[in-house]
Amino acid sequence: MDGQIIRAEYSDIMQKSYIDYAMSVIISRALPDVRDGLKPVQRRTLYDMYELGIRYDRPYRKCARIVGDTMGKYHPHGDSSIYEALVVMAQEFKKGMPLVDGHGNFGSIEGDGAAAMRYTEARLQKVTQVAFLGDLDKDVVDFGPNFDETEKEPVVLPVRIPNLLVNGSDGIAVGMVTSIPPHNLGEVIDAVKALIKNNRLSGQELMKYIKGPDFPTGGIVVNESELAAIYETGQGKIRLRGKVEVEQQKGGKERLVITEIPYTMMGANIGKFLNDVATLVETKKTTDIVDISNQSSKEGIRIVLELRRGADVERLKNLLYKKTRLEDTFGVNMLAVADGRPETLSLRQILEYHIDFQFELATRKYQNLLEKEEKKREIQEGLIRACDMIDLIIEILRGSKSREQVKNCLVNGVTEGIRFKTEKSRKMAEKLTFTEAQANAILDMRLYRLIGLEIEVLMKEHEATLKNIAEYQDILNNYGSMATVIMKELDSYKKEFGRPRRTALENAEQIVLEEQKIEEVPVVFLMDRFGYVRTIDSAVYERNKEAADTENKYVIHCLNTDRVCVFTDTGKVHLLKVLDVPYGKFRDKGTPIDNLCNYSSSEENFVAVMALNDMKDTVLTFVTRQAMIKQVEGCEFDVVSKRTIAATKLQQNDAVVAVYTPEEQAHIVLATKEGFFLRFPVADVPLKKKTAVGVRGMKLSEKDEVEHVYWLEGSEVPEASYRGKPVHLNRLRIGSRDTKGAKARS
Repeated sequence: MDGQIIRAEYSDIMQKSYIDYAMSVIISRALPDVRDGLKPVQRRTLYDMYELGIRYDRPYRKCARIVGDTMGKYHPHGDSSIYEALVVMAQEFKKGMPLVDGHGNFGSIEGDGAAAMRYTEARLQKVTQVAFLGDLDKDVVDFGPNFDETEKEPVVLPVRIPNLLVNGSDGIAVGMVTSIPPHNLGEVIDAVKALIKNNRLSGQELMKYIKGPDFPTGGIVVNESELAAIYETGQGKIRLRGKVEVEQQKGGKERLVITEIPYTMMGANIGKFLNDVATLVETKKTTDIVDISNQSSKEGIRIVLELRRGADVERLKNLLYKKTRLEDTFGVNMLAVADGRPETLSLRQILEYHIDFQFELATRKYQNLLEKEEKKREIQEGLIRACDMIDLIIEILRGSKSREQVKNCLVNGVTEGIRFKTEKSRKMAEKLTFTEAQANAILDMRLYRLIGLEIEVLMKEHEATLKNIAEYQDILNNYGSMATVIMKELDSYKKEFGRPRRTALENAEQIVLEEQKIEEVPVVFLMDRFGYVRTIDSAVYERNKEAADTENKYVIHCLNTDRVCVFTDTGKVHLLKVLDVPYGKFRDKGTPIDNLCNYSSSEENFVAVMALNDMKDTVLTFVTRQAMIKQVEGCEFDVVSKRTIAATKLQQNDAVVAVYTPEEQAHIVLATKEGFFLRFPVADVPLKKKTAVGVRGMKLSEKDEVEHVYWLEGSEVPEASYRGKPVHLNRLRIGSRDTKGAKARS
């Protein structure tokens, strides 16, 4: 056969392929169906457990068996996704109503993962078996082929409760995300019943029944007034807070106990919360907390904060809400697959889709039941007629040669070849008009059914059948009757599986945290040659002035509210809050500066350390190894949002040699490794931005570089030497910037 070449744009093919892939992920994996509230992996896992007979009243089965069977038959996307879905459906702290009864280690609210699937066991919850899978045998939903067309699987499960709202959902598809909070089963059922009775109810009116989300972790929704808009649009943000209780201790002390957490704080965020609280204490944001412990167990969350006597409890609560995840937001995006396409739905739309689905399920269910009852009635009527003419039927049976001959006589009245005792019997047989099903039932009937009591039982069964037929016809033909049946089922589910609301709803104002004003106190910042820093009281410094100046490389007088700028040879400046530096006694060792800022002792070296308040109104002079020089206004380093910034721009293989704040009339002396000295006024150095490289301060030979920088201010004469011989800096001739300078005698 001749091949045919089809020409197409590569971009068109890529676009079509990507759209096909995206839709496959959206519809077949990531988003739930609005009808049953389940993603495909969840639906397939539950159906497989139903097929395996792992019911709520039967023994648990290994999760590995469930996962393997589901993957082999229905979901060929890897065992991890199936097991993760199974685990989540069994976790009470994630689902408003768990669908799987797990046995073994299924993880914890603090983020511990579940044990391997070979160790854990599971079975269906009763609610899942009754309300999710109970009517599968009544042909209420369509079945389709699995991935290799060797099995049939339900397109949707016949879920009788609004699972999409009760359990919520979250998932990330291609270009879209769904995030639906869980709700209270009883409230949702009440809303469904109200909408069935009056389909003109608005979303605002439905909120009389559904107050708001009901998270399994409890907590408090603090923006109740915004819920109406969220439910109307299907999008928005819910503000959640944990529940904090105050317990009185002996001696007048108190402690805060967190008994409920925001839904978003589950998992690793609990550990992060504990770290955040510890950080608040370490950074002196609060001094009210003396100890923190996590006493959570299977019984529930219990995080205890021990407080000092006289602690400001209300301010501490506000601090926790403002600075930690004890108050968080839950982003709502009620996106689900409706009529085969992804759609962002309002609360009313979700309930409408659910009600339509319930009427569809009920219609198919009672049509199926009606057909069965009508078939049963047909057979029962045939057997009753047969009992009334049993002598004739026995005569036909004894006079016939085969089953088919008897059947033909019972159905069509054909008497040829049948021997009768009398002509009257023949004429009666010719008038028989049983249906084929009735004839088969008569031929299969056992003789004991001719007992009087058995005939009475048959008559009662027939009466019950007629009653059922009338009931089913009434349900199918009257909206009110079908609605009553649906609502009756919903009431039974609410009564058996409902539970009280866990999440409280209120309107709370945004937390406004007033920072406690810190009293300004003069302190002395000390840093030794090993990089250990500490602050001491000014009076303590005065008493130990000689030792402090001798033992420390940098001694800086500043305020406790000030910041210290640490300049390094890499051209960076690290800003360090004085409040973060340990305050103590003179002989305390201090803390390595690496622990307080981004300084790395293995990659950079100190060049200068200054107090920000002292340098804000001055000008700093920078000198580099390649003799680049510039002046920068100190206010450029007053940056609030960052702890490390670039102090100057460096050329390749260059490094900062000195940073200084000289007087305007001072002179600067650059000394190189090869012994050249150049003296010129600081006023000759131009003012630049901190991001500039600067100008050349001195001409250097190819292998030469600036090694020392000296400042001549007033009558003070710095000592200098070259190869062991003194150099009198004040006797150097004043030159011009960007010259070579004078060679020192060796």
